[in-house]
Amino acid sequence: MEVVNRLRAAGCVFAEQEAAVLLEAAADDDELERMVQRRVGGEPLEQVVGHADFAGIRVRLRPGVFVPRVRSELLVRLAAQHDPEVLVDLCCGSGALGLAVRHRRPGVELHAADLDATAVACARDNGIAHVHEGDLYDALPAGLQGRVDVLVANVPYVATAHIPLLPAEAREHEPRLALDGGPDGLDIFRRVTGSAPKWLSSDGILLSEITEEQQSGAIAAVRNAGLDGEVVYDEDLEARVVRARKS
Repeated sequence: MEVVNRLRAAGCVFAEQEAAVLLEAAADDDELERMVQRRVGGEPLEQVVGHADFAGIRVRLRPGVFVPRVRSELLVRLAAQHDPEVLVDLCCGSGALGLAVRHRRPGVELHAADLDATAVACARDNGIAHVHEGDLYDALPAGLQGRVDVLVANVPYVATAHIPLLPAEAREHEPRLALDGGPDGLDIFRRVTGSAPKWLSSDGILLSEITEEQQSGAIAAVRNAGLDGEVVYDEDLEARVVRARKS
């Protein structure tokens, strides 16, 4: 009860559930105290306990690595439905999206890439064999060009002006480069779509998460890249994904 009260006093809405997670993760009372102090200090629960449960799998996390969101399960579902032989998880963070798709399609050839060295190390922690460090496509082996059946790119898509409005645990404990998408949130998305045709297979698809306000701009970027695109919406997850393919 003491842990619950401390979490509740710190503003944790789901204090009882979080306390249960902390109690399960802590090896002893000293570790529990350290974890509670970190959580009360505003660090995301998933980073405190070192893992996130996402889309049916448990993903290891390191401090400072983007925490996978429930809404991103839509990306996983759409990627798995395409039944890819080759999957690329671009801007991979922990590698959660690629891992969740591989859980559904065990035979997939999975590649993950990120600019952030900590994220790359975290993806390797999670057992992804082909993890590449670098700026978007620059990180990928040239041999993947024209072979990618599903390109999942959960790019930073928060508009710069909206960064101060994010919850403190995201704003202060996740890397800004994993959040900030430029003035309208679509800067990185445009870079990804612009080069996607070179990497996609003949029937390959690009999947990327956006907001409702970004729909028209995202579809315009898709068309400018010579791709056909649509927005898939999941009401339960309150998630929107652009699905694009070669014309």
